[in-house]
This record gives sequence, C-alpha cells and structure tokens, in this order.
Amino acid sequence: MSVWQPIADIAAKVQAGELSARQLVEQSLAKIAEQADYQAIIVTLDEMALARADKIDQAVKNGENVGRLAGVPFIAKDNFLVFGAETTAASNILKGFTAPYQATAVNRLEMEGAICVAKANLDAFAHGSSTENSDFFTTKNPHDPTRVPGGSSGGSAAAVMLDMAPFALGTDTGGSIRLPASFTGSVGFKPTYGLVSRSGVVAMASSTDVIGPLTRTVDDAALVFDVMAGRDELDSTTIDREEAYFPLNDTPLKGVKFGRITEYMDSEGLDSDVKALIENAIEKLKAAGAEIVDVSLPSLPLALAVYYIICPAEVSSNLSRYDGQRYGYSDPSATTLDDSYKMSRAHGFGKEAKRRIMIGTHVLSSGYYDAYYKKAQTVRTKIINEFNDVFNKVDFLLGPTAPEVAFKIGANVNDPLKMYLTDIMTVAVNLAGIPAISIPAGSVDNLPVGLQLMAPQKHDAALLALARKTEETVA
Repeated sequence: MSVWQPIADIAAKVQAGELSARQLVEQSLAKIAEQADYQAIIVTLDEMALARADKIDQAVKNGENVGRLAGVPFIAKDNFLVFGAETTAASNILKGFTAPYQATAVNRLEMEGAICVAKANLDAFAHGSSTENSDFFTTKNPHDPTRVPGGSSGGSAAAVMLDMAPFALGTDTGGSIRLPASFTGSVGFKPTYGLVSRSGVVAMASSTDVIGPLTRTVDDAALVFDVMAGRDELDSTTIDREEAYFPLNDTPLKGVKFGRITEYMDSEGLDSDVKALIENAIEKLKAAGAEIVDVSLPSLPLALAVYYIICPAEVSSNLSRYDGQRYGYSDPSATTLDDSYKMSRAHGFGKEAKRRIMIGTHVLSSGYYDAYYKKAQTVRTKIINEFNDVFNKVDFLLGPTAPEVAFKIGANVNDPLKMYLTDIMTVAVNLAGIPAISIPAGSVDNLPVGLQLMAPQKHDAALLALARKTEETVA
C-alpha cells in the first residue's frame, strides 16, 4: 500500500489548505534518504524544491490558483533538463553540465504546481534495459534488491514503487517506460509519438523517443499526461492534442474487441509462468464481457532487428555533439584538438554508448546504408502497415510487456544480444508510433508481471480509459 494518496486528491488537499506543499516535499525527501540503498536517485533538489513548496503554500494562503498538481512532488529521469541540479543522463561525459533551460514537460508540470524533488538514475543516455549501463551505479529492484528494475527508466520506476514520490517521468525509445513498469509492478504509459514535447530532453533516437509518466495507478498516469500533452513550438515533431485525457471516461469492457498477438503469446522466448499469468488476465477480461480474438502481425519478429539498426543510427548522429569542446567532460591531458575529441569521448562514453555509436556509424556508412538502414526503414513501414490493418479488425491489442520477470543483476551484462532481447515485446510500438501502456497483471514468485495494452495512433484517451477498467478487472 502506497503512502501517497491519488495525485488529484493530494492537489485538492493542498488547494484547500488541508495539506502543506512543504510537508509533502519533506516527506518525499525523507523517503529518498531512507531508501538510498536502492540507488534510484542521482541527485536531490532539496533547496529549490522546498523554496517552491513555500511559494505554493503562501499562494494558497493568499487565495491564488495553485494548479491541478499543487504541491505534488515528482522525480525526473536524469535525461530531462531541470534547473537546480546537473543533468548527466547518467553518463560521465555530461558530468558537471548544468542546463541553461528546462524541459517543456517539466515546465508544464511546474506551471500546474508540481515540484521536482530529484533526478532518477538510468542507463547512460537511456541505452539499456536494466539500468546497469549507468556510469554511476545500478538501481535495485524494489521487490528484490538482487534483481534489476528494468531500463532505461529503472530509477524512475523504482522511485515510484519505493514511495519516493507519487509519480516520475521516463522516456520510452524502445520500451524504456513499459519494461521497468513490468519489472517493478508500476504503471508505465508511452503516449502516441509527438503528443509530449521532447524539448529539453537528451535525445537518444529522435524518431522513436517518447516521454511519459510512471505511476502506481492509471488515473495518476492520465492526469500527469494530460498536463504535459500538446503542441510545443520548441519541438517541431509535436502534434495537437485532440481531447482531454483526464478525468477518464468510464468505459465498459463489454463489447470491446481485443487482439491477442500470437507472435508474442506463442513466442519461444516467453516464460511459461508469465504466459500463464497473461492468459489468466485475458480470461478475466473475457468474463467481464470483452471479446478476444487471435491476431497475427507477421513482421513483428523482425521488429527487434529493425530497431537495433535504426536506433543506433540515430544514436550515432545524436551523440556526435558530445565532443569535449562546448560542455560536459573534456580530457585535460589532450594537447591537440584531435586528441581532445578522441580522449574526451574515449573516457567520457561508457561501453554501451560506444557500441551503439559504432553500430550506428557502420549501418549509415557508404556501401552499407542500402543493405542495412534503408532496408530497416522499409520493414518499419511494413510493421506500421500491419498495425494499421489489424486495428481495422480490433479495437485494442494485448500481450505481455516483457518475456520474463526481472532478472538478476549481472546476469546479462556480458551478453549484449540477450540484453537486447529483453525489448522484444516493446520495440514494435515505438517503430509504429502508437500508444501503449503496461499495467500490473500479478506476480510470479513475488516478482511483478506487466500486461501491455496497445491502441491506434492518437487513441490515447480511449487506451487510458480501457487500461483503468482492465486494471480493476485483472487486479
């Protein structure tokens, strides 16, 4: 049971003067200190957070409007630019970098009264599925400290389940919100591509990066998303929001048509206990009146290969700006400009960043571009078309979020391919740009399992409403 009330209730009590924002921030900071052994947090913003809280409390006394998230503490993944602390993306190459401006998503939350109290750990530059690729430390799973919390938003997911704050921000490039949600038992929502501004968020793969919330309930996720969503002139890829995403409509399950994805449910890599749990959730949905039909997306088995060509290609381009000259780490022993480039990057980047830079540069190079990158983009279009076709037959899709429960820390670190396979059920959603959510479906040996629900592009409100109904049904 969480120590935090629903986010809307917390804000209402602050607005009414029944709860003080300072009290909430102090509670959050105390919880972060108490749970420090889990290594979910890189840095706290004590002074700035308490000063913001006092301002909100004073505004309440003055009878001013303090916003829909008044006094609610939150934690930002450390690839969000936030005032009051360094932004490192958990990489040595960005140590010492303080942001000259804030992420649009953070600004929008703060305009509604939310208070950023800390920055969460992640796989460096969001490259990973376990948070073991952080250059600083590995975050531990709240359910079993010997296991990973998933990645790359592992610090954010762990922080929420350790009650450090009512919600945290994550980024999802190939599953980096949904996978940690599955491994920690939280709710992780990946919106339609372009619905939340990426301005002020360290870029990984620009054509699949998406920002979303990690929370304990679908209601909380919907409220946070509702505040962040919408067009932003600082991000040309943003799209107009089409409706309110909170409060959620009360959608009955009766008559809703779900597609059970056979490529996921019949996958050889799917753990038998995880499969049984997801099948049990499907039976509960059936009993509640939902219609379940088997659907096939024949190109899904190729999604992981496509992703690990397109994503490193974009990574190699985006990471070229970290050259040791303008900001971040610069090797002091370099005597020439050429040496400065080489040595700063050699010492500043971790193994996984270097691996992705090399793969990406290779697939974009002359003679290989057509064989790899162009072919991957062709198959990506095929995957998008298959999703569009299947959504003409069903309302929503479902399957597991991950093929297994959280694995042991260190189990996959020496096998990059095995680590990449962790994303096998999440990457296709990013390639297609559709919304998806992971909600808790139960546990196997006391380790959480996530049920993944997917909807057509821009059907985010319908997906969230359905997810809340599913959350009530499968719990």
